[in-house]
Amino acid sequence: MKRSEALAILSRDHHQALFVAQRLRRAQPETAAAERARFLEFWTAHGRRHFQLEEELLFPAYAPYGDAHHPLLLRALGEHVAIRALAARTDTSPEGLHELGEALAAHVRGEERELFAVIEEAMPPDELLALARELERAERQPGG
Repeated sequence: MKRSEALAILSRDHHQALFVAQRLRRAQPETAAAERARFLEFWTAHGRRHFQLEEELLFPAYAPYGDAHHPLLLRALGEHVAIRALAARTDTSPEGLHELGEALAAHVRGEERELFAVIEEAMPPDELLALARELERAERQPGG
């Protein structure tokens, strides 16, 4: 799906997240520890920051042009909370990793297929461009 440049940065993160989610969903007893470690590496390097960028930059940028209480936005925020909780408590059991992988994949698909389309439709092109610049700046910051 073609994304505006503003959301392309986040979509690239989503691509990585889907790869990680697939690995989690396929984890077996003999691969579970390695898949958990791979997930934690992704989460520390990208996942946690991605959620922060959406919550602190994307969603507030959308709010003046759309509904800050849009069900898709509220669902995404709730999923952020749920995924953070799963990430914090998931052990190396294949069942726990499968649950985390399913939650992560469903979240990404919902944002890509539904929420991002709503945001792109609501925001003026110049505001999307300004958002793209802000997201790029934030990505380059140390710790980002």
